[in-house]
Amino acid sequence: MDARQILQKYYEYANAGDWDSWCDLFAEDQVMDEQLAGHIEGLETLRSMMKGMGTMYRVFRNEPVHFLVDGEKAAAVSHLTAVTPSGEEIEAEVMNFFRIVDGKIAYMANYHDTVPFQVLGQG
Repeated sequence: MDARQILQKYYEYANAGDWDSWCDLFAEDQVMDEQLAGHIEGLETLRSMMKGMGTMYRVFRNEPVHFLVDGEKAAAVSHLTAVTPSGEEIEAEVMNFFRIVDGKIAYMANYHDTVPFQVLGQG
């Protein structure tokens, strides 16, 4: 897969809740700087973390709006809509940066307004 196809699969798998296939897009030694979860290194750490996604949100949609691809660097602008198990709604604009090496995501960072996600800390 080329970089654009990897980005398409990234969002397709996330929106389907297929976190195993989503994780398969990442390199074994991947590094992620995730605005809410922090710094994540290694594919097994990422897989372990993503096992909780199915219970974290009742609804999770991250719809891509625009892709930019330049060699191994890529960026995606998207709109995230989610609903927590307690029914709290989250709407956020998101910007993801990717470095794709040998057909796998080696690095990813995301940037978004954290205010809409404050409902995750409410009991």
